[in-house]
Amino acid sequence: MNKRHLFSLLALALLPGAAFAHAGHDGNGLIAGLLHPFTGADHLLAMLAIGIWAALQPRAMQIAVPATFLTALLAGFAMGVAGTGLPLLETGIALSVLLLGLLLASAIRLPAFVSLALAGFFAIFHGYAHGAEASGSVIAFASGFLAASLALHVTGGLLTTTLRQRLPLLARGAGALIAASGALMMV
Repeated sequence: MNKRHLFSLLALALLPGAAFAHAGHDGNGLIAGLLHPFTGADHLLAMLAIGIWAALQPRAMQIAVPATFLTALLAGFAMGVAGTGLPLLETGIALSVLLLGLLLASAIRLPAFVSLALAGFFAIFHGYAHGAEASGSVIAFASGFLAASLALHVTGGLLTTTLRQRLPLLARGAGALIAASGALMMV
């Protein structure tokens, strides 16, 4: 991947987040679902952080972390659609951004089961929010937000993999910025 493609991917991933902050999700379920992860800094940063974190894991975990996240995201989505209660939803989302950022900034290695449990736990909150805000066809919305979330995971992973050798502190610096954003969300 050349630099132009890399920076285009980064621009596409980062630009919409600040502009919308969960504005209305009008339109059909698929389009609304595709847009949802891009319409709030909380979801955008968490999805990118999962991709970065996965890229920094040992080989087998590079797929397991995002796969666990996406699976739990779907479970949280079902909970949100069903209207089951999830206490401290916004706090859980902000805390996930903060903790993912701290994990990246500290470059700490966790046991595999802890990494997967954290990824799943964080995803429940994000999935619940997606489910509670779903519009149009629920299946189409879920398909859209899962595809967009995966795209953001892949973007974070590709950026990390591509730039890791050139800028070894990039992931840690991104983690610090993500953690700072999460801390601000907690306020």
